[in-house]
Amino acid sequence: MSLTMSSTLSSTQSAPVHSAAPVSVKLMQPHEHARWDAFVAACPDATFFHRAGWQRVIEQSFKLKTWFYYAEQDGQITGVLPLCEINSRLFGHALGAMQFCVYGGVAAVSDAARGALDAAADALARQLKVGHLEYRNLVAAHPGDPAWQTKDLYVTFRKAISADDDENLNAIPRKQRAMVRKGIKLGLVGEVDDNVDRMFAAYASSVHRLGTPVFPKKYFALLKEEFGDDCEVRVITQNGALVAAVLSFYWRDEVVPYYGGGMPLARDVAGNDFMYWNLMQAAAARGCRLFDFGRSKLGTGAYDFKKNWGFTAQPLPYEYRLYQSSALPDNNPLNPKYALFIKLWKKLPLGLANALGPHIVRNLG
Repeated sequence: MSLTMSSTLSSTQSAPVHSAAPVSVKLMQPHEHARWDAFVAACPDATFFHRAGWQRVIEQSFKLKTWFYYAEQDGQITGVLPLCEINSRLFGHALGAMQFCVYGGVAAVSDAARGALDAAADALARQLKVGHLEYRNLVAAHPGDPAWQTKDLYVTFRKAISADDDENLNAIPRKQRAMVRKGIKLGLVGEVDDNVDRMFAAYASSVHRLGTPVFPKKYFALLKEEFGDDCEVRVITQNGALVAAVLSFYWRDEVVPYYGGGMPLARDVAGNDFMYWNLMQAAAARGCRLFDFGRSKLGTGAYDFKKNWGFTAQPLPYEYRLYQSSALPDNNPLNPKYALFIKLWKKLPLGLANALGPHIVRNLG
């Protein structure tokens, strides 16, 4: 792993009342993964996207630079902040927590740790001369702070589920429940793959129809390799034919369907509807009690689809601190300046789109 900074930063903020020791900020070293992940597993603020394995996945998949900072006090980790840099002539220069992840920002157990990690991120952003620093928070970390700005673009959909399939099915609104039943009647079945081959085929087909560049297949393979049983590849078939697939993360008592897609056949047989229901069944049986439908942009088909399941949109207060830039970033498909690109991308042969896509998407984060 490419870690180029080894300096220790000290916080001038006051320490917790139980200790007079200062807070220091360090970079995670390869031998500290287990220690890092033990803190993440216990920290209420942390998410699956704070896990140490993301460093290897992102660096090896996209050849990007990362800094995995942790705050330490009295020999104990008290906070973590994974950061990743993207520097693109087309899409700008940014430092993010965390690129390619829907959640991020500081996860800490004390205000002193949060302040020290914020200071480390600010120092790094200035050193790199980035346009902006981005935190992808579930809960706003700096409300009212004029140094940080937010924008209303993303929401997430999270809902409790029970151990009872009938209860979960009846909680789905009638019209959407009918689509699930359609998939069941048409003989769709779900199975778990130990590789990403079929999942990549379904995902690549789906994003191509949307006019979006695809991630490299290596990225999905590394996710599966790094996170093992906590990363599941679920494939939906009809009479052996590939219909849809989803790559999901398991975290505590949550399931997070993260990358999903369907073949053209999926629309006719309610493939995506059945897929998420099949995943919900499997997750409930595994002991999950929260279904995280993930991030969507306001005003998109994905947003409407998730609302149709009876999920309530929860705003994601992503925060931005500007440095070299004078305006908030707007790198998303809803930006009118990308309309022509999307239109042309849809017309590319799928094989060519799959070859070119990874070189573009690595700069989007």
